[in-house]
Amino acid sequence: MSDVPRVVIVGGGFGGLYAAKKLKDEALDITLIDKENHHLFLPLLYQVAIAGLSPGDIAVPLREIFSKNKNVRTLMGKVTDIDVTNRRVIYPGDELPYDALIIATGAAYNYFGNDQWIPHAPGMDGLESALEIRRRILMAYEEAEQEQDPERQQALMTFVIIGAGPTGVELAGAIAEMANRTFKEDFRVTNPNRTRVILIEMLDRVLPPFPPDLSEKARRSLEDLGVTVRTKTRVLDITATHVLVQTEDGAEERIPCSAVMWAAGVKAAGLSKVIHERTGVELDRGGRIKVMPDLSIPHHPEIFVVGDTVYLEQGGKLLPGLAPVAMQQGEHAARQVTRRLLNGQPTQPFRYRDRGAMATIGRAAAVADLRIVRLSGFIAWVLWIFIHLMYLVGFRNRLIVFLQWLWNYLTFRRGARLIVERNAVNRD
Repeated sequence: MSDVPRVVIVGGGFGGLYAAKKLKDEALDITLIDKENHHLFLPLLYQVAIAGLSPGDIAVPLREIFSKNKNVRTLMGKVTDIDVTNRRVIYPGDELPYDALIIATGAAYNYFGNDQWIPHAPGMDGLESALEIRRRILMAYEEAEQEQDPERQQALMTFVIIGAGPTGVELAGAIAEMANRTFKEDFRVTNPNRTRVILIEMLDRVLPPFPPDLSEKARRSLEDLGVTVRTKTRVLDITATHVLVQTEDGAEERIPCSAVMWAAGVKAAGLSKVIHERTGVELDRGGRIKVMPDLSIPHHPEIFVVGDTVYLEQGGKLLPGLAPVAMQQGEHAARQVTRRLLNGQPTQPFRYRDRGAMATIGRAAAVADLRIVRLSGFIAWVLWIFIHLMYLVGFRNRLIVFLQWLWNYLTFRRGARLIVERNAVNRD
């Protein structure tokens, strides 16, 4: 295939996956490389953490996705460098030549200079971290069942989530619901109804990107589930046994707890620093790459960047790091590759079609800002389920997740309450 233009896609998340799917029927030699061997549906990762779903329900091997597309090769490997002069992607033991390159390496959690908190407050950035969070939650109840000291038992059943964006809100609501409804018949000594779930947000409301009225409805729904919402609260320190916070009036408070989960912010991951060093492209404070309107890098029209690694404004606002943005950018970059390599046409600017945002809070409760209409409660929850099922890769996954959700809804039970991972979260 030496005469066929070569396209390398780095990253098998939403941006990379949708770029590859858009190009799979073109006369191109495509290589998709990722440090994992699977595509992970990140919006449902929290469901693995709270034992609602199993890892295989939301992950599909990349080789399986493209098994019938003979011009698409998938590789498992971590890209470490890029030779932009000779147009080669470098990874341990080998390198890949390219005529067009699409970078879709995603984001990592941002601890804002406090990386010492990472072992105590993992974020959900992959299956391993989600399983570790699940292990910590379940182990807390197992230890509480055998704890004689009431004060220590209460600390074991206290969980702190830092960051009240969609991930933090969904996680807090799910833990509270699991404690109050799923665990109530499982334990004999421990009373799961004594569980404390504390959601901490530095800003003045939960779900800051949403309209204020939906934020308030989300807060009320969380409080109905028993979640303690602490806004205008700043985290000062995190240890294995407590979180130290500063309240709105400047007072410091120590919160004893057994597990802390981080959902407070992200930064560009992967190759953004390498791209900056190799091309001179400008980065923002979060490490995102400032791309041209067509998503290419200045002075390197053969390199495109999509997803959470991108800094691009539209209408005077930075495009958010959301799955729909990455999907649309992946497809757009693919179209521009086709225009350049196959048709000899100039590229076109990217335009994000904003269809709104959604967040679920718990059983039959969600909020949805669809731009033309705002919804909350049961209707928003049903819509949230439908959209997430639609975007899952593979009929098998859609069917299994639907049946699992239906079972959970009818019985209040969760079928993945297994403690299987005891290793600390590994991070690059």
